[in-house]
Amino acid sequence: MNLRNIAIIAHVDHGKTTLVDQLLRQSGALRAHQQVAERALDRNELERERGITILAKCTSVVWGDVRINIVDTPGHADFGGEVERILNMVDGALVLVDAAEGVLPQTKFVVGKALARGLRPIVVINKVDRSDARPDEVASEVFDLFAALGADEAQLDFPLLYASGRQGWAETSLNGKRQDLSALFELVVREVPPPKVNLEAPFAMVAAILEYDNFLGRILTGRIEQGRARMNMSVKVLRPDGSVVETARLTKLLCFRGLERVAVEEAEAGDIIAVAGLEEATVPDTIGAVELAAPMPAIPVDPPTLVMTFRINDGPLAGREGTKVTSRQIRERLWREVEGNIALRVSESSEKDAFEVAGRGELQLGVLIETMRREGFELTIGRPRVLVRTNPETGEREEPMEEVLVDVDEAYAGVVVEKLARRKAELKDMRPSGGGKLKLSFLMPTRGLIGYHSEFLTDTRGTGVMHRLFAGYGPWKGAIEGRRNGVLISNADGRAVAYALYYLQERGTLFIGPGEVVYQGMIIGECAREADLDVNPIKEKKLTNIRAAGKDDNLLLTPPRRLRLEQALAYVQDDELVEVTPEAVRLRKLYLDPHLRKLAERERQRATA
Repeated sequence: MNLRNIAIIAHVDHGKTTLVDQLLRQSGALRAHQQVAERALDRNELERERGITILAKCTSVVWGDVRINIVDTPGHADFGGEVERILNMVDGALVLVDAAEGVLPQTKFVVGKALARGLRPIVVINKVDRSDARPDEVASEVFDLFAALGADEAQLDFPLLYASGRQGWAETSLNGKRQDLSALFELVVREVPPPKVNLEAPFAMVAAILEYDNFLGRILTGRIEQGRARMNMSVKVLRPDGSVVETARLTKLLCFRGLERVAVEEAEAGDIIAVAGLEEATVPDTIGAVELAAPMPAIPVDPPTLVMTFRINDGPLAGREGTKVTSRQIRERLWREVEGNIALRVSESSEKDAFEVAGRGELQLGVLIETMRREGFELTIGRPRVLVRTNPETGEREEPMEEVLVDVDEAYAGVVVEKLARRKAELKDMRPSGGGKLKLSFLMPTRGLIGYHSEFLTDTRGTGVMHRLFAGYGPWKGAIEGRRNGVLISNADGRAVAYALYYLQERGTLFIGPGEVVYQGMIIGECAREADLDVNPIKEKKLTNIRAAGKDDNLLLTPPRRLRLEQALAYVQDDELVEVTPEAVRLRKLYLDPHLRKLAERERQRATA
């Protein structure tokens, strides 16, 4: 059978997964009355909650006599490692661009990777049914992007389609019949080359995705680069440096058929398969026949830019809400994550029972923490820090920089520019984007963005849209002002009392409500002043034998400000931690005892004097 391997790549929320749903239905991969969830490939619980793709996934459809393997990739820059390794498995790519939003930073990132791999992408201007669609302008933007990224003549002459993934049609012109996706299927078959293969060479494939299955154990997915794979054949696993990791047998050989993985006896070069039976192999190792002499080349991945410290939960509530609380359990879980996620780095910390976890951004690390808490882990997480380096040629200190694109109403542009300027951002471009909106482009340090997104949504009344992309390293920009307000710190253990909270809300904004468990050193709110303040949230009203007039009976409490996990991680300072358990996200001081906090502060002042 003829074969085509394609990846669908785009900026977040431009409609990749919805389009794949329609490709599955119109190719017959789903039966007419088969009930599947919307965005069928987003099977992960967090993906469904957040409406984004986090993990790359494979599926397969048949059009005529051609089998098309499709890989759905994440659209968020924090999961760029997933995109980079997937491009090694395919011979073509569909680049989806929103007909209204146009080219955004992540579009630039994924297209740049595809062009560097020598792929000739098919461009799909999606969502042309939107009321604010501007398909012709967006097509020109895509051409300019390809040219700026150094595309060759063949790549600049890209095939172009207009589509609506939700309505399930694609056409070569805006005036087409708009009936189905046949134009897209035919274009893929015609323009994407079949894989160039050598069936006589020894079997070899590069592992691109690692998963765990309750029945099959570790499952590795990749494209067969050469030769044939057979059930129960002996294989060896080679690291990229050529060292042999293990030898074993392939206990299971799986091909993708629609939404399912189907067991097969044999698979040939060019096909994307999943194999089981290997204990040590990981991404991006080469799995090959015993006679294979050298590993296949693996695509390099951009380095992490952000690091957080994962510690055991050593607070007073440790062990009450989770089942996995030891440093050994945390270490095993983090090492397992690194096996399948090549964009992460984990190392032992100088602190006791702590680990340094480095990744692409707050969202990627936040998803890992959220996944772990749902698995029963208790953790305390330190403030995110950027990974700096020394330039080997100039000796200058350098830090990661971000390209930031902001789409905002004109009325709020001033406050956005002012806030980002304080965070060392340089305004590169400002232009109208229609409908009374402005498109602003900045270059700024990654650390300047830590904790800014929620402030940005507040400043723009929820109407602003911000996208970011790692832009390389640049000279250290100097100190950036952090949180201006201090915090309210509990000085007692127990349960918060409405009477105490009523009088504390005058001092600032509370993070907790009455009846919630508190402990000494726990942060229960934001102080209205710059300094931290120790308070007693469990203080009760002194009772007397004189009946009150009753005006104290109904205490009006302002609803507490609840911080989500990512907000909490961005909120804490260097001397604070986020306590994460399956039931709660709390803030606390690193040192719970007030005397130890004072000693640590004196040491810090002495060190900076």
